[in-house]
Amino acid sequence: MLFNEIIGQEHIKKHLTQSADNGRIPHAQLFVGNEGSGTLPMALAYAQYILCNNTNGENTGGNDSCNLKFKNFSHPDLHFAFPVTTSEKVKKHPVSSHYLEEWRKLLNEQPYGNLFDWYKLLGVDNKQGQIGVDEAQDIVKSLSLKAYEGGYKILLVWMAEKMNTAAANKLLKLIEEPPAKTIFLLIAEDEEQIINTIKSRCQVLHFPPLAENHVKDALIKQYNIPEADAIKIAHQANGNYNKACDLVYNDSEDIQFEKWFVFWVRTAFKAKGNKASIHDLISWSEEVAKTGRETQKQFLNFCLDFFRQALLLNYNANNLVFFEPRSEAFNLNKFAPYVHGNNIMDISNELQDAIYHIERNGNSKIILTDLSIKLTRLLHKKEN
Repeated sequence: MLFNEIIGQEHIKKHLTQSADNGRIPHAQLFVGNEGSGTLPMALAYAQYILCNNTNGENTGGNDSCNLKFKNFSHPDLHFAFPVTTSEKVKKHPVSSHYLEEWRKLLNEQPYGNLFDWYKLLGVDNKQGQIGVDEAQDIVKSLSLKAYEGGYKILLVWMAEKMNTAAANKLLKLIEEPPAKTIFLLIAEDEEQIINTIKSRCQVLHFPPLAENHVKDALIKQYNIPEADAIKIAHQANGNYNKACDLVYNDSEDIQFEKWFVFWVRTAFKAKGNKASIHDLISWSEEVAKTGRETQKQFLNFCLDFFRQALLLNYNANNLVFFEPRSEAFNLNKFAPYVHGNNIMDISNELQDAIYHIERNGNSKIILTDLSIKLTRLLHKKEN
């Protein structure tokens, strides 16, 4: 992957290429950034820059055959680890090497994709993947071998926060005493979930959300859409290029999430003293509970963002409001006064608790029904 194919983040590109040119390459680095900020494409371009001995800030001019191997991400000295789970293809002990074909497809088609896109590609969005101890044992074996081309070996760990404790402890030993000329590139969205002993041994690079004008220019270049449409989509994407791409095709899961959300808050608002609405909330909980756990978590995170946007609108921080509801029957301006300083923390805590319990395999129908009944009380809470 070429650095000029990566959207924005110029200061990070410059830092990485200059440090490589000067021979100052940390053996363990952690790239932290929200979905769609470009952490994975940057790690791929950086790995190519190091392995192919490229210079002058771009992935050209070095070892041509090495650069060619990176076109389909098949360089023998680049190793991958990412969250996996059992599927129709792999019935037990799943590891990343079982899914390299699907992984390369994701890198070619959606390098800015998220975990939800990855599980959808595997056809396992009703399960939760992890980087487990089987994966850690595979990593130890792979990195104990000599480099195929005699230079560096690079391990790229995507969504490193999905490592379980056993895998993290095994990887920690490797990072503390790495084999010669071995580089670890860890990528994460939530660094708080990575154990401190690993984090403290990595050089951490934080990726900010993409600037609107960078997203706009990339959309025009990739999809050849009118500038006015690109500006609108870039604003709605809020620095997330993956979401921007989904919005171009109206393929964003947010469209379905918005329908669920609008029905949910309307019914919860009417439910105070209304038995029929309580039945509707239970039916709604059953419908959402039929989807996969990753879908449920993604939806609840969408709800968090929706409530935050309503709060910002309520307190006249209009320049921070990027959300534009697609439902003509739902007016964000009319909804905003019901989200205020006296209930936003409670709403936020309840949503985060629900995400936590779903992540730990709680009964989704009970969790969502409980959340819905709590929301009926919180929406009617008066602002002091």
